[in-house]
Amino acid sequence: MAALVGQKRAVGYKYLAEAHTLARFEIFSRTEFPGLETVSEESVQAWIAAARRRGVKPSTVQSLAAPIRELARWLNSHGTTAYVLPAGMLPQPTRYVPYIYTDTELAAFFTQTDRCHYCSQVPLRHLIMPVLFRTIYACGLRCSEARLLRVEDVELTTGVLQIRDAKGGKDRQVPVSEALRVRLADYHDRASAHPAWEGEWFFPGHSGRPLTLVNVYHNFRRFLWQARIPHRGLGHGPRVHDLRHVFAVNNLRAWFAQGQDVAALLPVLQTYMGHSSIADTAYYLTLTAESYPDITARVQQAIGDVVPPITEEQGHGH
Repeated sequence: MAALVGQKRAVGYKYLAEAHTLARFEIFSRTEFPGLETVSEESVQAWIAAARRRGVKPSTVQSLAAPIRELARWLNSHGTTAYVLPAGMLPQPTRYVPYIYTDTELAAFFTQTDRCHYCSQVPLRHLIMPVLFRTIYACGLRCSEARLLRVEDVELTTGVLQIRDAKGGKDRQVPVSEALRVRLADYHDRASAHPAWEGEWFFPGHSGRPLTLVNVYHNFRRFLWQARIPHRGLGHGPRVHDLRHVFAVNNLRAWFAQGQDVAALLPVLQTYMGHSSIADTAYYLTLTAESYPDITARVQQAIGDVVPPITEEQGHGH
């Protein structure tokens, strides 16, 4: 297992959640199948059955099975016979449909972030939240890309964010608008003057650490409720990540409205958002057409100019 994890990380994958799953599977196998030195059909089926008894979602079962399947393939390629769980053996999770906020909803959401009040237990919260969520939306960032920004990653003079070790282990630079640059600079001036400021993380949490995902999510849900934007329940959104989706959709809307050559501009959006494949970015063309049917014909033309038809699997993990 250690060799597989090392190989993945050597080519740029973080492989953190997968390594954790493999470690849990190793403990499980030693407990339930003493002496077993490979991946057997019995151990895999028992692992899946144990997950189902815990009532986890189909998507979680998939994530628990995928690293085990990869381990089995790795063992087979290195001379040890192992059972590879066949594709299609597990039910496919329901595809999440991104929530595309209307312009009115976005305005209401950001109005509520601006009303975030001072709290002595989290003394920088009222400064952080209006800027954090605007940065996620205005730059199309993944939530962790924003919350893990260090002070030195934010160039306040030129208005460039240095995104480090993002999805796929990639770095990229993200220029921001002048309006956002000014807001980031103002936030930094005010936050760094506060006694609670520690100077490492641009959006600090507790005890010298960055904001946690849980902290961001709890504040996000509160702002949704205050903005009267209904939440459809766990797994149905809206999610923080949907701000990234609506960033892409709104940029495409604007390009279509301006009569721009969207097919030519799609690689720009791909680079800006850190997508590894143009197909990942082209997914947003379909999403734009679904959200704004009046431009469907122009979207279809752009899709035809860029990539083959998009499969459902490309709707995940952007």
